[in-house]
Amino acid sequence: MAGIVEYVQEAVDELKNKVSWPTWSELQSSAIVTLVATFIIALIIYLMDVLFGQGMGLIYKGIFG
Repeated sequence: MAGIVEYVQEAVDELKNKVSWPTWSELQSSAIVTLVATFIIALIIYLMDVLFGQGMGLIYKGIFG
């Protein structure tokens, strides 16, 4: 049990004294970059899905139509 308590104390000490936390402005800019990248990737995946669906539609119409 003493090992667990020591582990938690060391983890808290490391988070307080050794971790470099970002400033509020750095955090905001990182969040904006993440948000923009997420929308761009989502748009790319959506366009790929639409194009693939249309391509498969053309193939099925040619085979079964």
